Amino acid sequence: MNEISKKDQLVYFNFLNSLPKKINKLYFSKLKGKFKLNNKSKKKSNFDPVTNIDRSLELFLRSEISKKFPNDGIIGEEFKVKKTKSSFSWTIDPIDGTRSFIIGSPTWSNLVSVNYKNTPTLGLVNFPMLKKYYITGANRSSYLVENNKFKRLTVLKLTSFNNAKMAGSFFGWLSLKKQLKIPKLINLMRYPCSDALSYCQLCEGKLDVVIQCSNKIWDILPMIPLIKNAGGYITTWNNKDPKIAGNIVVSSNVKIHKKVLKMLQPVSKY
Repeated sequence: MNEISKKDQLVYFNFLNSLPKKINKLYFSKLKGKFKLNNKSKKKSNFDPVTNIDRSLELFLRSEISKKFPNDGIIGEEFKVKKTKSSFSWTIDPIDGTRSFIIGSPTWSNLVSVNYKNTPTLGLVNFPMLKKYYITGANRSSYLVENNKFKRLTVLKLTSFNNAKMAGSFFGWLSLKKQLKIPKLINLMRYPCSDALSYCQLCEGKLDVVIQCSNKIWDILPMIPLIKNAGGYITTWNNKDPKIAGNIVVSSNVKIHKKVLKMLQPVSKY
């Protein structure tokens, strides 16, 4: 069987839905205000930040997952891969938006995905400081959860490309010289990009397009089921399966998606 059973989907959803409360309790009671910053990059000229809180949250999530699902594999940003002995694996980004976290911006989040036979099936995006989270439901839907209330998410079905609300960030990965190859697209990127929050805003119908560079698998796997179940489209810049991560584009409908992919062609090989 290539699809997750309804029973398993409900079991994994219920566990995933229990995590925001646990994460928030740990962060606000023991971790907040106590971070220490390190640079993971081997090159001094590069900046790849990590904090002790990233590592503490990942260890906590690994422990919670292993207690409930001891045979499942785990891939996290900060620690070694745990190989799976089942059809399930987990992907963890303990703090997505570490740069935002460091400077006190509230837009950082915790990302977790449940993968069935290497396909991301359920996703969680928890925003401790914003007091809300986004989650893939057990009924192939996506939800925003605030004050224990679930709001079903649906992307905005816009027809006019020129009026599309487009957010993007290249974080220095795409040079100015390369950006000059896509001037029309750059001109349309009029809205701020805030890590995973922008993808979630697209699922809410607040944005039509999000473009990002150099995503890792733990950045993007939790987003894939959330976006697809809200009605959105997600691929790499060269229209490949987003599971491979890298340069990612998300759109609210297929017509806009095709136009953005065409505009990205001069830089899609980077």
